[in-house]
Amino acid sequence: MSGKLLFGVGLMWVAVILSSLSVVYITQRSRELTAELGKTQKAHDELRYEQERLLLEKGAWSAYSRVEQVARKKLKMHAPSPSEQVLVVTD
Repeated sequence: MSGKLLFGVGLMWVAVILSSLSVVYITQRSRELTAELGKTQKAHDELRYEQERLLLEKGAWSAYSRVEQVARKKLKMHAPSPSEQVLVVTD
């Protein structure tokens, strides 16, 4: 009977050691993943900020006054005078 008891105790020790190693591994992996999540969230926040900044810039560049300014200065366009206007009638 002592042989079976020794085998049982040895088996329990192996189970305890394997369980302890599993806890250490899982804890370390959890820390690694938490750090990675933090980095990913920071990158997400930076990209969201960049998107908002670009949307504001897009709005500024596409404003009517900006388009009119570019048309006048760069393209030398102007509003037509009444003599330059042509009325096109369609059926």
